[in-house]
Amino acid sequence: MDQFSSLSRIDWVARSCRLLAATAAEFRSTEPFASLTIGTGIHLEPKTVALLMTLRAGGADLVCTGNLNSTQPETVDYLRAQGIKVFATQTRDAEEHGASLDAILAEKPDLLLDNGGDLFARAADRPYANLLGGTEETTSGRTRLMPMRDKLNMPILVINDSPIKQFAENRHAVGQSLFESYLRFTNRSTNGKRVTVFGYGSCGKGTAACFRNAFAAVSVVDIDPVTTLEAHLDGFTTPLRESAIRSADVLITVTGYPDIITVADLPLIKDGAILMNGGHFPHEIDVKGFRSSPDVVGVDGYEAEQIETVRMRDGRAFHILGGGYMANLAGPRPLGNTVESMDLGFALQARCLERVAKGGLGKEACVIPVPTDIDALVASAYLDLAR
Repeated sequence: MDQFSSLSRIDWVARSCRLLAATAAEFRSTEPFASLTIGTGIHLEPKTVALLMTLRAGGADLVCTGNLNSTQPETVDYLRAQGIKVFATQTRDAEEHGASLDAILAEKPDLLLDNGGDLFARAADRPYANLLGGTEETTSGRTRLMPMRDKLNMPILVINDSPIKQFAENRHAVGQSLFESYLRFTNRSTNGKRVTVFGYGSCGKGTAACFRNAFAAVSVVDIDPVTTLEAHLDGFTTPLRESAIRSADVLITVTGYPDIITVADLPLIKDGAILMNGGHFPHEIDVKGFRSSPDVVGVDGYEAEQIETVRMRDGRAFHILGGGYMANLAGPRPLGNTVESMDLGFALQARCLERVAKGGLGKEACVIPVPTDIDALVASAYLDLAR
């Protein structure tokens, strides 16, 4: 018997990301990022390591930071041990996070890999000559950057607008990981629970389906009547917003927009309800407003579990998971989306950065979807490995 080796979750993920491994093997020969620095602002967790090692295999120098509340110290330690420059701490403090973003841009990276638009928004205000462009991961980031296109004036490919990202990660993986996170946080069943999902985009579709498959009674709220009709025809109840909040045992936001559940909704929230957010930014549920509302008499914190119980003057109480941050990357042992979905999504990231690095994309490619030939390349490569 060979000697036993003790490995980490980073090792497990690296061995599971077969598409990224194949891409890295190609990049070692082609070196698409030779002499270039890539600055990243993306969740620092084990799957991100697989992406960053792929970019490094292509010749990139890396300077990295994370996102609010999702940086995992073990990942930072691992990256630093590999000689990668990391400006990141596990923080919910916007100023501290902003200082990390500024530290990335001070290095003047040639390409940016952004998640939520934090880096590009700062670069729009403080441009520098060698910035070629890069990628944005999320719907939230795309919404934020679209009004800045004239200022940015560089190719930025939006990963979330790829159909692969929409069905592989958003529809299948986000719903699955939010369902897993609900169980991980609460250790409560979903059987017979009334669950209201806000937003019926790809993430909302997957979330609603996963909770329904777990024997919950699921309703959907969306501001778009066409999307609401789709949810209705998919078999979900679509009550008016006020009724949906009043009846819900679990309220889940996955919209990408702010102020979905606010202080104005406090009279509607059911005693014992659980609130959780799956959107990128922690502003879909107004947690800060709840804490300061005169209708709230106190907040009890289960610190190890990252659960807060908000106690109301009228005797009701409700619970917030992960402080309103992305629930699948918060709380005890956060795992995020599945390895396979991120293998696909991060392969798209690597290929899009490769395309920007090669040149040939002009300012007309500022905040646009992934080119269809890259989608086809990544899909074919994944299917070849799966056969």
